[in-house]
This record gives sequence, structure tokens and C-alpha cells, in this order.
Amino acid sequence: MTKDNLKIVFFGTPEFAVESLDALVKGGYNVVSVVTMPDKTGGRNKKTITSAVKDYATANNLPLLQPEKLKAPEFVEKLQSLDADLFIVIAFRMLPEVVWKMPKLGTFNLHGSLLPRYRGAAPINRAIMAGESKTGVTTFFLHKEIDTGDIIDRVALDLDIDDTFGEVYEKLMHIGSELTIKTVERILEGSLMPIPQSALEPEEEPCAAPKIFKEDCRIDWGASAFEIHNHVRGLSPSPAAWTILAHNNLNVKIIRTKLAADCPQLAQGAIAMDRKRVFAGTGNGSIELLTVQPAGKKAMGAPDFFRGLHDSEPRFE
Repeated sequence: MTKDNLKIVFFGTPEFAVESLDALVKGGYNVVSVVTMPDKTGGRNKKTITSAVKDYATANNLPLLQPEKLKAPEFVEKLQSLDADLFIVIAFRMLPEVVWKMPKLGTFNLHGSLLPRYRGAAPINRAIMAGESKTGVTTFFLHKEIDTGDIIDRVALDLDIDDTFGEVYEKLMHIGSELTIKTVERILEGSLMPIPQSALEPEEEPCAAPKIFKEDCRIDWGASAFEIHNHVRGLSPSPAAWTILAHNNLNVKIIRTKLAADCPQLAQGAIAMDRKRVFAGTGNGSIELLTVQPAGKKAMGAPDFFRGLHDSEPRFE
């Protein structure tokens, strides 16, 4: 089989997937259909919210499917009628076996971690929150259990101590699009030698990266400064780590922090400030606050916010 007669169905939803879809289209690959989530309604005016993948597909006149149920007979029949050779899945729902087993050349997924590490819905966030020194992207063939299929290829990315989720997301999105094209090329060449994830153990211990909920984002001021710094940057800029100001019960998102050697020693949750800097005490050391976002307001420099507080001894709960 050659690039000219290869038929691809692409499954994806967010911007992270668009980068790879764009690379396929610009690379001249035949994407016979794009599958994405159904539209939603949200906001005060109940506006229709479409996925980034749908927006791209519409703008580029790509055939589009938005099934409510992935096992629905009409959807399965439609996929079968496309007679595609390869399915590519990036940041989408878990596919039923009847779908991922359909194409002749298989179904592969691009995942935002170095599998078998960080299997699940939030691999980039969880790796940063855990203080990992590296992460990456992996392509693998789908299997019954989520994120457990045989590995096709991986690309690693070193992480800096101040890298945020948003910054790493952007880097992995670009690296991932290159890996997606490389994986398709290798499949066409017939040069694959997929590796079972179990072959990488125990050196690379499998771990989970579950979906992040609001309560997962709350800062535990009893943790160390290092742990809180990782927690903040792993959730920045969104959904964002948050905490509560004790004196007025105000919800405050902490967007950026810094580990500084000259931080004053403070009690857990206590806040100290001078003209240009703001610090908070943790369970082990103190941390500098750089950017915060109080409820109902835009993100701002921490000194700007705390100078306006009418509290002689502010503290976080």
C-alpha cells in the first residue's frame, strides 16, 4: 500500500488533535472522514460549542461524523462503508472494540506521556504535578484496556522546574504531530516492531493519570513548597490550582509560583509581602507567589492583588 491509496479516518476533539490532523492534510494524506464529539450548548446565552477538530474539519471541507454513541449500528455501518485502512485516535473517547478492530492496518493512538507512565485522561498535568523531569508522547496500537496497547514509537521531552501545563501542552502538540506522521510512514513501509508495554517494566512503572476535578486542584498548604510549586504549574493556566483566603472566604487561583532560596520562613498558609514580592508558608519551606486570579477578576501580579487587601495578617486555608 502507498500513501496515494491509503484511506484514513481521524478521531479527535481538542486543539491537541488538530495539529496532527493538519499535518496529515498538509502532507497529502487521504482523510476520508473526521470523527469528533457532538456539539454542546453552554454559557449564559446557551451558545453552541463545537470542538476544535470540528472547526478545522469544517474549514477544510473534510467529511465529518459526530456520533452520540460509538456503538450505534448506524455509526458502525457508516465507518464500515468508508472501507478505511487506518484509524488514528488523538484525545478522543475510548473506542469500542467493534470500531478499533475495523481497519486493515489497525488503529493507533497518540498519547501525551511516555507510556506505560501516566495512562489516563490527564497525562500531561499529572506528570508535571508529580515533579517528573521528563515526559513525552507515545504512539501505540489500541487494546481492550485503556492506554495499554503495544508501543509503536515514543519521543521524550525534558521538563524544566518552572514549565507549566500550558507550555508543555504546546510543545507536545507539535512533537506529537511529527510523531503521528512518522508513525503513518512506518506503517506504510511495513517497518514496525511494536513493543509490549510489559517489556518496559519494571524500569518504567505503570501509573495512572485520571481526569482532574475541581477538588483535585485545591492547594494543600501542608505539602512542601516543591510539591505545591509542581501542583500549581501542572494546572496552569487552566483549570488552575486554587485556595481560599481565610479572612473573607475568597476563592483565589494561583497561576504562577517560584521556588526562591530567599523566601522567609512562614507558618503554614501564612502570607507575607513587601513592596515587590509575596510569599506563602507551606508544610516545608515557603514559596513565592507570582500570578494570582481572585474570583471574578482577571489574572494579575500577586503584589498588585495583595496590596489591596485590608487584612493585617492574611492567610490561606
